[in-house]
Amino acid sequence: MTKHDCYHCGLPIASPDNGKFTTVILGQQRDMCCPGCLAVAEAIVNNGLEDYYQFRTEPAQKSDDGILETLDKLKVYDDPSLQEEFVFEEGQDKQIQLTLEGITCAACGWLIEKQLSKVQGIKQVAVNVQERRALVTWSPFQIKLSQILSTLKRIGYVGSPFHPDEHEASYKREQKTFLKKLGLAGIMTMQVMMLMTGLYFDWFGAIELETRQYFYWVALTLTTPVVLYSGSTFYVGAAKALSAKTVNMDVPVTLAIFGTYIAGIRSTVLEQGEVYFESICMFIFLLLLSRFLEHRSRHRAAQISANMMQYVPVSATKLNPDGSLTECLAKQLKIDDVVLVKPGETVPIDGVVTDGNAAVDESMLTGEFNPVRKSNSSPVYGGTVCQDGTLTITVTQTLKNALVNQIVRLQASAMASKPKAAQIADNFSRYFVTAVLLISALTYGFWAYQGSDEAFWITISVLVATCPCALGLATPSALTCAMAKLNRQGILLKRADALEQITDIDTIALDKTGTLTKGKFTISNAWYADGVDSNSALSIARALESRSEHPIAKAFSDDGVALSEISASSGSADAIDNTVHKVTNFTVTPGGGISGEINDTLFSMGSAAFSVHESQLKLIEAFPSANVFLTVKGRIMAAYEVKDSLREDTQETLDILAASHTLAVLSGDTQQNVNALTAPLPISTAKGGLTPEQKYEAVQAMQQSGAKVMMMGDGINDAPVLASADVAIAVGNATDVAKTAADVILLGDQLLSVPELIRTAHQVKQKIRQNIGWSVGYNVLILPFAVSGLLSPWMAVVGMSLSSIIVVTNSTRLLSK
Repeated sequence: MTKHDCYHCGLPIASPDNGKFTTVILGQQRDMCCPGCLAVAEAIVNNGLEDYYQFRTEPAQKSDDGILETLDKLKVYDDPSLQEEFVFEEGQDKQIQLTLEGITCAACGWLIEKQLSKVQGIKQVAVNVQERRALVTWSPFQIKLSQILSTLKRIGYVGSPFHPDEHEASYKREQKTFLKKLGLAGIMTMQVMMLMTGLYFDWFGAIELETRQYFYWVALTLTTPVVLYSGSTFYVGAAKALSAKTVNMDVPVTLAIFGTYIAGIRSTVLEQGEVYFESICMFIFLLLLSRFLEHRSRHRAAQISANMMQYVPVSATKLNPDGSLTECLAKQLKIDDVVLVKPGETVPIDGVVTDGNAAVDESMLTGEFNPVRKSNSSPVYGGTVCQDGTLTITVTQTLKNALVNQIVRLQASAMASKPKAAQIADNFSRYFVTAVLLISALTYGFWAYQGSDEAFWITISVLVATCPCALGLATPSALTCAMAKLNRQGILLKRADALEQITDIDTIALDKTGTLTKGKFTISNAWYADGVDSNSALSIARALESRSEHPIAKAFSDDGVALSEISASSGSADAIDNTVHKVTNFTVTPGGGISGEINDTLFSMGSAAFSVHESQLKLIEAFPSANVFLTVKGRIMAAYEVKDSLREDTQETLDILAASHTLAVLSGDTQQNVNALTAPLPISTAKGGLTPEQKYEAVQAMQQSGAKVMMMGDGINDAPVLASADVAIAVGNATDVAKTAADVILLGDQLLSVPELIRTAHQVKQKIRQNIGWSVGYNVLILPFAVSGLLSPWMAVVGMSLSSIIVVTNSTRLLSK
């Protein structure tokens, strides 16, 4: 950059002598090319962030000349209807992912985070420089989205809402850059290796000194683009670490590259000393190769989730109230809209089937390839494929909140969380790098004191050989491969560190209804109080349960009532009263039951503890197997025995889990029903009749006795106990509340996913130990050879790179197991 170039963007200034746009930066008067660059530069300086100009490795992009007018246009993003598509609620706060334009180096990410963190109302800022994205959380009561975007604009960056369907394109651009650098390094390495190897082994015969120097100059020419372009990845990482007043593995790499490169230039120019241009090229190529493999495996889990968006169609066939059909965009569909899906078509959005019957392929979500039969009231999800039959679907979620989008967001959140093993490895790596730098300095001092001409090259060998790249890859490469594998099998992790905790679990507590059982209830027996007509009581029960979302409610629908099995103490059950009762003041008590008024009379249904008055409790002894009671003002009208059946894989799953875990069932159903269901199962403890609070207390008691507890549940009443467990799993079609409280979500309906999850968690732990053991062992073993001068730079390059490649390859084996 010359004095006639813009200090901010680096472009030539049209009239350098007019001094029209100038400001003081870093104690000197700086010229700018336009009002836009001047406004951005002044904003940076006024906010105390002029260190940006010291940290940056490339000029910023040219700013908008009409910056003030542009800022006014950003107010359109405050429109609630526009935000509906890309802004997510995080409690009382809001969160958005932004695509950032103008990022050129790591210093840009630092500048954005520092600038936005100073703004009142912004709770969290995380910038991903490689993907050019930022995750911003803010309080809508203190700041508007347009103000956040304006703040970015004032310092020279353009932020726009990130859309999931752009993720693949972004990843491919990043991959393309990586391959360019790797390709250049590979081609040049082959050329330099052939040239220098021929000189070392005297393949060219006795050549003159002038010819040898000519070959050195050719090797220097070929090596320079590798150092300046292919190796830039490491220099940016080192600069970022040093600007944050810390060190990482890129620091010794950068020192080794530039040290060897500068020494080679000196030897070539002065025509004396050794050159190791082939070692530089090979070092950068092999290190880039290992980084590339790590980069690909690190993106695998996120890529699998993001690729789910390609299954969701852009358009949908909307069924209008007048019966006509129109084509519309899937993202324009609203809740309660009705869509039609024909055989072979993809379901465009989450909803509930209101008409039709079809087999639906849900493998893209659950990993299970057997089609699932869908009929009235069955939930369907965007991206699944209707194989036969036609379905009429009522929309229950907008595309923004569809299950596919939830998976993408949860997976991104899980990848952002750092497990303890990764944190320990990161901290250890920093100390290890510091030790490497110190040992290298001492090595140089010792050999220089001894008068050795090889002091410099021995030091370079120490820097290269002991670089802890493999250690830095040990944990993240194993975790990301495991998460990708689980994601393919329909197991979604909300926290990456949950895999670590699963390996410590010794007790598994399970809810009964919907977890061990199918959650498909039928009435197997019924009792009615004297003078109560069975048909009338059943019609009241059906009216109340029709308002409930609990699985038991389905037992009182037409499909759930088995008339031949109902015995009535008064009246006949030959015909059901189909009277439609209007229910008002309806309430739900989690873990208890439901209440509502019919014709100004309050009725309750649920457990005995919830619905039956104390004075009536003795009457329950007449029908001990009943678990649902219909009462009016606390007096028993009817009692029903509602039964559920075990899942097909419950027995097999529990047999596997019982081999290494203590199993306990915590249920709100009656103790008698719980005992009957768990009798053939390998259950150590089976407790029934528990309220949500009692389930919570039971898990707390287990933990206080030293147990590490995994809780599995699916209902609203399971949320408190799921939140309190060491690891929580939401099973099958769990409620949104249960999914929120869980650490792991099973997207499929197979309990056998749980043993697979536990097995994978132990495999990850084993892989991490193997990776760390290998990387540390290699560094400890190679260090004496490097310090003693027995290891030449090219040997150190091969050893270090192979160490990293072995670690990544070992981790990727998780994908095939």
